Amino acid sequence: MNAQVIDQYFKDHREEHLEELKAFLRIPSISSLSEHKEDIRKGAEWLKEAMLKAGLENAEVFETEGHPVVYADWLHAEGKPTVLVYGHYDVQPVDPLNLWESAPFDPQIRDNKLFARGASDDKGQTFMHVKAVEALLQLDGELPVNIKFIVEGEEEVGSPNLPLYVEQNKEQLKADVIVISDTGMQGPGRPAVCYGLRGLAGIQIDVKGPKGDLHSGLYGGAVQNPLHAVVEILQSFRDKEGVIQVEGFYEDVLPVSDEERAEFASLEFDLEHEKKEIGITEDFGEKGYSFVERTWIRPTLEINGITGGFSGEGIKTVLPAEASAKITCRLVPNQDPDDIVAKLRAHIDANKPAGVTVEITDFDKGKPFLTPFDHPAIQAAGRSYEKIYQVPTAFTRMGGSVPIVAVFDEVLELPVVLMGFGLASENFHAPNEHFHLENFDKGLRVISDYLFEAAKL
Repeated sequence: MNAQVIDQYFKDHREEHLEELKAFLRIPSISSLSEHKEDIRKGAEWLKEAMLKAGLENAEVFETEGHPVVYADWLHAEGKPTVLVYGHYDVQPVDPLNLWESAPFDPQIRDNKLFARGASDDKGQTFMHVKAVEALLQLDGELPVNIKFIVEGEEEVGSPNLPLYVEQNKEQLKADVIVISDTGMQGPGRPAVCYGLRGLAGIQIDVKGPKGDLHSGLYGGAVQNPLHAVVEILQSFRDKEGVIQVEGFYEDVLPVSDEERAEFASLEFDLEHEKKEIGITEDFGEKGYSFVERTWIRPTLEINGITGGFSGEGIKTVLPAEASAKITCRLVPNQDPDDIVAKLRAHIDANKPAGVTVEITDFDKGKPFLTPFDHPAIQAAGRSYEKIYQVPTAFTRMGGSVPIVAVFDEVLELPVVLMGFGLASENFHAPNEHFHLENFDKGLRVISDYLFEAAKL
């Protein structure tokens, strides 16, 4: 297929594609909030119809114990490899709503950026794969490879039901390589293929004291304050440099070779630009590790939220009956989420202040992932990026988590190619999420080229 023909197709259909993507983004498919259950289903049905329109076959919405999975395929490239594309159509909540410059589910284009929840993570990137298939089928009537899609609606809540679906449908999902666009580039105009992800372990800590809120004048100083107690527990997790104080937390961390660290250093990461981009004056973290290493190869423990007491306008002299906190840990290769949660529980039990009871609830869990970056399928992705972006491709790790990747690796035993088009500055999981349309345009071409590269594997 002539690259110029493909390029012209995407130019001719750009506005049409963006309007379709906006329709997808208008669906508030928030997987963590029960009131959006029907919106999740609308998102699944919309995607199914988009796949059929693209020329994919056997499109179906499969039920799970939670939100549905969408599957489709095109399997007419006899003797050619099969590419399995994974994505997710669910999105994060939008709070705090007042910080959005435009409504989160009313897509707007400003400065060649598409603003909406899900624009970058991951509706926009998943949509690109569907449109790449549609383009090749429209232009040539066939694909250079066989292709399958599996798109879930629970990634943002840790993919609790997809592992069982994968286990039960191994034959349906049989392929030669898995391609995922839910990661980021190294920076504007700087493509990257990711070969390692951190895992995830999250818990909620609920601290309870008296049976009801108490007057702080009558009882303050004589009754333990659950807010103080939860703060004391949280403070015990890390020292002032961010080193985690949970016993045994680091014992299974897989060491990183000097060669790999040298490769990271060669990426010319601009720390001053990064600080300016995210609005901080100083970086923070373990001594002896760079910003990149702290976010790629070191585990973390972060407080994600604290609740309790009175937070309205003015002051209310109350000693609250309860308080809670949510924390998540990003994990690196060889760390096991269940083991880390057990160690967190032991640490909390050892550091619980007197006068309160503590309940711990497990949340998201996902294993870390690592694959050799010299695998032919990964190197092929690098070649496709280089053709379109006209710069060398970086091979990187990523600090975020895609929990299902480790499951794909273990159950399907296939190479996983993480070729994303997002940028770290695009506010996914935050107000004003957006997607740079330069990467939307180029990404469509990269994906199309990769299907031809994959045919050679």
